Order: sequence, then structure tokens, then C-alpha cells
Amino acid sequence: MDQPPEPGIAFSQYFEIVPALTDVLKDHVYAIRHQVYCEELAYEPQRPDRRERDEYDERSVHVLIRSVRTGEFIGCTRIIRSAQPPHDVLPFEIVCSAVLDRSVADPRRLPRAAIAEVSRLAVIGRFRRRKGEERAALPLSDNDFGTSAQPRFPYIPIGLYLATVELARLHGIGTLFMLTEERLANHFSRLGVKVTAIGLPVEHRGTRIPSMMDTRATLNDLRSILRPLYRTIAADIARGL
Repeated sequence: MDQPPEPGIAFSQYFEIVPALTDVLKDHVYAIRHQVYCEELAYEPQRPDRRERDEYDERSVHVLIRSVRTGEFIGCTRIIRSAQPPHDVLPFEIVCSAVLDRSVADPRRLPRAAIAEVSRLAVIGRFRRRKGEERAALPLSDNDFGTSAQPRFPYIPIGLYLATVELARLHGIGTLFMLTEERLANHFSRLGVKVTAIGLPVEHRGTRIPSMMDTRATLNDLRSILRPLYRTIAADIARGL
């Protein structure tokens, strides 16, 4: 019986990670976000230009995932960096100000240049149209991981998450914060990615938990089967830079 290709090779057969450094590429980001957040999920009001932007985009590092077979951009995410005081607060610090457990992690005590927030993860509808995913911006389920005998990988969400970690590493960001669903944290823990809750759940487009990832620990603790996938994604980003 033929063995499936290792995850890095399999990923590169179908997908490519592209840093969105130019205005043209950022326009693809904003178009995907409008399609997902404004049209499909109605989280945000629709814009006349069909581009979803906010005040954090200017200080963000954006990334896209592209279908190799069609050349189409199918998903995106960003990491929001701190600005100069007094405008350096990250979005989650506002949304979660009343529920953060600052004994676990207090972003106010960390060097602002070394922290960022992952946000606006989005995948276009026809790549997440399985049952139960219609109202989720990012597709992920138990079945995506297969079994210990026949592991599978949800390449789109894993690709986007590993891309944010690699971008954080390249920009000297040691801690990534995010608002995440509990199921996502549980899924990624299976891959050796430790997502630590740092507060109580809040209502933000569904129930979300303020969480954090340590960039260095995430890369050090990746399971061996995922390391080729990470190297493929890192190489994609290096080409894009």
C-alpha cells in the first residue's frame, strides 16, 4: 500500500502561503475578509467597495493562502502589532479587559514590540462548506486529524496558523495573543501547539477565550510529523519576502 506524501509535500501540491506585502496583495486580503465576514457570516456590515478594513490594518502583517491548482487566493489572516503609545493597545485587550487573568499573562508588562495579536482568520465559503462549518470563518473538526494509524491534516487552518507563527518569529515577536474557540485550542494541542487560556470566555462572534502562544515554544514543540510542513510554509514566506 502506497504511503501518503509527507505533510510538506502534500501541502505544496495544493496550497501556497503568500505574505501580503503589496497593495495589490492586501486588496486580496480585504476582498476575502469582506466575502467571509460581511457577506457570508454577516459579522460586519457590507461595504460599497466590497473590501473589509479596519483601523488595525496599517500596523498589521498580512498573509494569504493560495490554491495551487486554480491560482485563487482562498484565505487570509494577519498579526496586529503594537503601535506607539498611547495607541498601542491590541484589540483583545479592549474586548477582554474585564476577564483577563493577569497572573497568567499581563500584556501591559511585556515589551510592546515583542507582542502581537492574531486576527481576521478567514477562508472562503466553498473551502469550508462541510456540515457544521457554514457559520465558522475557519474550518476545523475532529475528522480532519484522522487516526493515529492514518493521520490527516487540516492543511488550510494549520497553514495559516503556522504562517502567523513564522511571521512572528521573523519580526521578533515572542508572544501571540488571540481570541479563540475552545475547540480550536484543543485541536492544535494535538499538534504540539500549546494555546494557553489567559482569561474567562467572552461573547465575540460566538464564545471566545482570550489565549496566547509562545512563538519559540510553539516551534520547538511541534510534533516531528509537522516539521516538514512548517519548513514548507517558512520557505513560502521566505520567497514572498
